[in-house]
Amino acid sequence: MPLVSIGEELKRAQAGGYALPLFDTADVQSTEGMIQALEDRKAPAMIALYSGALERPNGRAMAAYIRTRAEEASVPISLMLDHGSSFENVMHAIAAGFTDVMYDGSSLPFEENVAQTKAVVRAAHAVGLCVEAELGHVGSGSDYQSFGALRKGFTDPDTVERFVSETGVDFLAIAIGTAHGLYEGDPEIDLDLLRVIRARLDIPLVLHGGSGCSDAQFRATIENGISKINVATDLFRAAGVSVAEAGKGGEASYWAFSRAATEAFRERVSYYVDLFGASGKAH
Repeated sequence: MPLVSIGEELKRAQAGGYALPLFDTADVQSTEGMIQALEDRKAPAMIALYSGALERPNGRAMAAYIRTRAEEASVPISLMLDHGSSFENVMHAIAAGFTDVMYDGSSLPFEENVAQTKAVVRAAHAVGLCVEAELGHVGSGSDYQSFGALRKGFTDPDTVERFVSETGVDFLAIAIGTAHGLYEGDPEIDLDLLRVIRARLDIPLVLHGGSGCSDAQFRATIENGISKINVATDLFRAAGVSVAEAGKGGEASYWAFSRAATEAFRERVSYYVDLFGASGKAH
């Protein structure tokens, strides 16, 4: 199946009341585990490289590898840039063959975020890619008690319609109480704010900072309008534990470590695909 832009699949998820996952990858082992799980579960999804990973010496080669594997897969997969850091960074992703991009101007003043996002949308749409942007700011889990827990960075619902209208963005990441990485304390998600934003927009909404949320929280966000959920930290943490276990009680083996990492990704990706309701949704 050819690599896809995820826009139509996300619209189906929004209409069907389920969410599609985005999983950040870093290497062959994580990518293989992800694709095995997606094919097992017959689920569409996004496999992403973080903006910094794309700029490494092996960034374009890694993107080419993911593209090739996705093209050979039996389910729709998008290769997406996660948290594009600048217009130039997004252009590098487009040149490397990504099928969707996220531009993150959430730390900028509103007007500058609009202007930069609009420029990215114009360039990406010209070559058939969808664009995700972020309004509000999803912070770091290590700073959660001094940021997200105090409702700092939350998306202002009075700005969402103007932002989407002026930028033409295809889907929007919002800040409603989650954070990137491991949480200091427990996440507190504002479902009332989510419902207000959902009522004002007709495009898919995105939840970043999935690692650390409970099953009940995930289900509640999906029921109230989230159509895409990003997960990374939990996958890498599970793989790290699995690799450490593989090294106990015997001679260290690279191949055992590699198998353990791939299997850990396969298991955790399968778990999230089932939880988000995306299993069996491949078209």
